[in-house]
Amino acid sequence: MLVLVVGFGARLFKAWRYFLNPDEALHNLLASQASLRLTNQAALTNAHPPLLILVTHYWRWLGQSELMLRMPSVLAGTACCWLIYLWLRQIVDRSTGLVGLLLLALSPTMIGLSAELRQYALLLFFVSGCLYCSGQAVERNSAAWMGLFSLALYGALLVHYSSFIFAFVMGVYMLVRLYPYAHRLRLCTAWAAGQAVGVALAAYYYFTHVVPLGKTGMLSGGYDTWLRKSTYHAGETNVVKFAATQTLRVFTYFLSHGFLGTLALVAFLTGIGLLLRNKVALNKQGPTGRQLALLLGLPFFVNCAAAFARQYPYGGTRHDAFLTIFAASGAAIGLTAWRPSRVWIKPLVIALALVFCNFFPAPPPPIRPRNQARVLMERAVDALRASAPPGAIIVAAYQSGLLLGYYTCGHGVVQVFPPLHQFAEADCNGYRVITTIPSEWKFYAKDFPGELSVMAKAYNLAPGSKVWLFDAGWISDSAPALIQDRRVGCSSTRTFGENIFICEVTVGGARRPEDETRARMPYKQTN
Repeated sequence: MLVLVVGFGARLFKAWRYFLNPDEALHNLLASQASLRLTNQAALTNAHPPLLILVTHYWRWLGQSELMLRMPSVLAGTACCWLIYLWLRQIVDRSTGLVGLLLLALSPTMIGLSAELRQYALLLFFVSGCLYCSGQAVERNSAAWMGLFSLALYGALLVHYSSFIFAFVMGVYMLVRLYPYAHRLRLCTAWAAGQAVGVALAAYYYFTHVVPLGKTGMLSGGYDTWLRKSTYHAGETNVVKFAATQTLRVFTYFLSHGFLGTLALVAFLTGIGLLLRNKVALNKQGPTGRQLALLLGLPFFVNCAAAFARQYPYGGTRHDAFLTIFAASGAAIGLTAWRPSRVWIKPLVIALALVFCNFFPAPPPPIRPRNQARVLMERAVDALRASAPPGAIIVAAYQSGLLLGYYTCGHGVVQVFPPLHQFAEADCNGYRVITTIPSEWKFYAKDFPGELSVMAKAYNLAPGSKVWLFDAGWISDSAPALIQDRRVGCSSTRTFGENIFICEVTVGGARRPEDETRARMPYKQTN
């Protein structure tokens, strides 16, 4: 119970401390529509099923602070850890359950995913619910528990499309687990009925949502850019190397550390080997060693096959977050082979290793914790209001517009519903905000002058007019050039960490000579 409380506290602290990232701000915007019908329509403009957005639509009635918006994820992520503990204790023993609980409760990635307004914590909750309920259903020969299993599966299907892989794996496992079917005819009938509904649900969203989004290029666009490493490209690497490298990246992602992730992979493979050789003392009413090895290993194989087919990424990405459940469970079983002289040594060593991962992640997250502190965003908003006079024009790329809408305007200022235009204008508490189309996620120095020129013509901004550039989010690679490039013309620049800055820009003009000194200043926070 202490481990669970510490894990919950870590999630709660992170949910309170950090400002929303752009994806979280987008989900809040989609959920903020005036009606359930519009909320569902808005949710389907995104590349995920609608459940999280629909839940958030009603949850927002309780409050709209960062902590309140993230609370469903905090609760779901914590509950996931407990359910996996119960499942591992049920099929193996309490010691294995405790190791699994430690790995999931204190993993930096699991803590991070459980402290964000995104789909992954809910997905992990439903996946762990499926595993636990399936075990209870078979062990008790209970149709009621099988009904709960089906409901958890529907929840997973409605929250994230990686659940399609999980549903396939779970279907194969249950076919093996329930055999011979005549001995559990009532239970098998309940399972088959639930599967039929699940297949219909998956097919509905596949043909009405996934296929139309695929035609727009939204789903495949990342395979050649930011998800390139996680998708197989023939001719660039061989099949075996890709599979091995990406599997290691899954474990590195899970623990946010390359070396300890490698050790976790070794523990996982050890666990699979022990199961295949029947060297693990499993519950006699639970799965056999080979059945459990199938359940834990098959998700990696299927996900990797999907990457080979360029249908889904595989590797060190949040899109494969559901694999962390199986990674942690297999590693926990593998670690049972380690029997130190003192019982308390093993959990202590594991806990210390996880604490190390949290404080010294390698590689670091996209926004470093010191740069995502909520106080930085508060200072940036105060500085913008103090610097930009009433009626001023604030310019923001799409990701920055998402954050600007939440933190400055109190409502969305970016486009949600088609038809989408290159730029959009909105009121913002006395300011005019102009934002870009969703595909223009952030500004780059080489493109910004041209985009500003087009914007000026579209909104009749005379040469010499002043606008304020607000840039925030995942911008650390583009911000320094925007600030320092003379063609952009930033002046009166204020930076707040590496992921937020504001500056004044003259329409149709470059930087003034008196701004050169400021432009050459190191890129660091100013107050």
